[in-house]
Amino acid sequence: MTRLIVAAGGGGDAVAAAMLDAALYGDGNGRAVVLTYAWDRLLIDPVPGPRDPENFTGLTPLTPAVWKVPAEARPIAPAGSTLPRLAAELPHTFALIDPGHGAEGVTRQLEELISHLEPTSIDLLDVGGDLLARGDEPTLKSPLADALTLAACGQVNASMRLLIAGPGLDGELPLDDLRGVLGPVVHTLTAKDVEPVGSVLEWHPSEATGMLAATARGVRGTCEVRDAGLPIPLTDEGPGIHEVDLDEALSRNQLARAIMTTSTLDEVEALSREVCGFSEIDYERNKALWLKEQPAAKLDAEAVLPRLDQFETEARSRGITHTTFRRLTEALSLNGTQREALRQLLINSRPEQYTAPLWRIAAEA
Repeated sequence: MTRLIVAAGGGGDAVAAAMLDAALYGDGNGRAVVLTYAWDRLLIDPVPGPRDPENFTGLTPLTPAVWKVPAEARPIAPAGSTLPRLAAELPHTFALIDPGHGAEGVTRQLEELISHLEPTSIDLLDVGGDLLARGDEPTLKSPLADALTLAACGQVNASMRLLIAGPGLDGELPLDDLRGVLGPVVHTLTAKDVEPVGSVLEWHPSEATGMLAATARGVRGTCEVRDAGLPIPLTDEGPGIHEVDLDEALSRNQLARAIMTTSTLDEVEALSREVCGFSEIDYERNKALWLKEQPAAKLDAEAVLPRLDQFETEARSRGITHTTFRRLTEALSLNGTQREALRQLLINSRPEQYTAPLWRIAAEA
């Protein structure tokens, strides 16, 4: 038996797909193929936007339009990708969504893969729920990948279930804005469901999936994320997985409807600017240029720890109880390549504050 999980937003959703697969289908019950983007944060991949097959060596064909990303695959420098490492550490087969030919191309990839695999189930998974955005929400930051996936899934003649995990955890749409469209809870993740991806969470940079795992482990409070320091509530609703009517999601998502006949990524971007007022790839392009201009800061414990104390004092005043290592890396003015070194330094220095995979803000002395 083969299951197909389409991870709408890239690497973080792919990790969540592994949690979902273990939670809903169990170990030893066939295998799952996870179809997803190679689209990581600039901390991991300094090249803006998603990667296509030409950005890798070592891919193997699954169908004429779909490539498998095995553990031996490597992104071609300067590009980066977490997918080969996910393939090395998880038992799933990871296949690459290539958005270069727009929604028409992704639809073709889905149709080929479904015909080839003849899966017993097809789940479209989004962590956070920005796939349900209309497109005009002021908090929306990254609608393009989700809308493109939704547009393609909406044109495939196959039974498919849309699942939203951790509504509101991606900081794009508040949970209260999603309640009216969310369907029933099909599962609430537990600490046991996180175990299959526990080692991955130690290094993977996804903030939304990290918070999803943390809430499944029982962490509650308010987590500060991103370079902008967005506060995300960690509540009992965080580990919930909701089913949503796919047709309703498509009728709600203006960008997904607008891009259904696109045949290039440039067309998708242009329509994103028209419908939403921006393209997140433009944001990544601008940020990548800014990051290149920043001098590499030396990771010096004597300098970092006092700055951490100051950050935590200010965070407590904002009511923050937890944060991510991505947020800490940027808040402490460190280069993205130093994220792992910072993580190790902090865990070794103050292990009692590590609430995997988040960092707990110290109580006031």
